[in-house]
Amino acid sequence: MSTRRLLAGSLALALCALTTGAAAAPNFSDFGVEPYDPPKPAHEFALPDLLGNTVRLTDLRGKVVLLVFWATW
Repeated sequence: MSTRRLLAGSLALALCALTTGAAAAPNFSDFGVEPYDPPKPAHEFALPDLLGNTVRLTDLRGKVVLLVFWATW
């Protein structure tokens, strides 16, 4: 899957999640992903932000979080 298509799909999923009152759930197969059923919680982790401050997943509980991991290998 191309990076451009993956980014476009991620953005579309994020917009669907942020839109209130949407008529129907997104069709995940259109994005080439499969949703968990039932949803599974993410494991706890911590990463540095761009300023070097540590951000923990538990610090963001109750907020919409979009994680994008990528590599240049």
